[in-house]
Amino acid sequence: MPLSPVTHRIIDVDGVETFYREAGPPDAPVFLLPHGYPCSSYEFRGLMPALGDRWRLLAPDLPGFGHSATPAGFSYTFDGYADHLERFTQVLGLSRYALYLHDYGSQFGLRLALRSPERVAALVIQNGDIYEDALGPKYAWLKEHWAHPTPEGREKMAANVSLDGFRDEFAGDLPPHLAERVSPDLWTLHWALMNTPERRRNVVNLFEDQATTLGWFPKEQAYLREHRPPALIVWGPHDGYMPEESARAYLRDLPDAELHLLDAGHWALETSLGEIVPLVRDFLGRVHS
Repeated sequence: MPLSPVTHRIIDVDGVETFYREAGPPDAPVFLLPHGYPCSSYEFRGLMPALGDRWRLLAPDLPGFGHSATPAGFSYTFDGYADHLERFTQVLGLSRYALYLHDYGSQFGLRLALRSPERVAALVIQNGDIYEDALGPKYAWLKEHWAHPTPEGREKMAANVSLDGFRDEFAGDLPPHLAERVSPDLWTLHWALMNTPERRRNVVNLFEDQATTLGWFPKEQAYLREHRPPALIVWGPHDGYMPEESARAYLRDLPDAELHLLDAGHWALETSLGEIVPLVRDFLGRVHS
């Protein structure tokens, strides 16, 4: 099947220059792709052309990430990013969409779903955590800092915003046969894009604000139970933040969800795109076409 072209555009969202990638016919069913940390819409560069024959895929760079602006007055919090994603959908006139939920993007996407559940056609869930009791061991020091903030803890967060920190985020938990599939372009590109005083400071603030997401977990779980959106779970268990238990926890509230555990890690699209594309095509073809 031929790959669809991907276009690269900038749109004004409440005064914020917002870069986004788009693939697919303008009148096709929409698949919205909010990215995770420390990435950008670049995360979806392989998925978009593989699905653009049947869906309209939209992947924005959030403010302070990728090629979007870093405005001084923006709220670099989970609330601020959720608001911006909602406004992005409104500016583009999106009335219904499937959502890709991954990493921080799972929080932004689920808040969108909470606000307008009637707009959500389906969920593709890939290493996005909303179950506190199923968080992996890499969360231990973060949770300790959130409960008892210290200057030392903030310094440790800041130290992770580095080239070595990005390399660990993208490939640190992977066994060798998977790690060698992850191009170093991934962390060198995003470190180059993130390496400004403003962006590094904003990200550390976002790390600290992540503590607020724990309070949203019960609301997001309630949304899943109440609305039962069609859901496909594709998960990379080689993930120190979100192991296999984090994936299976979704079945508590979405017992009918399709669960596929891949030989992959947190950034499964980097190592397992060939497995994920047919799963997503089949799923969206049944529930959002």
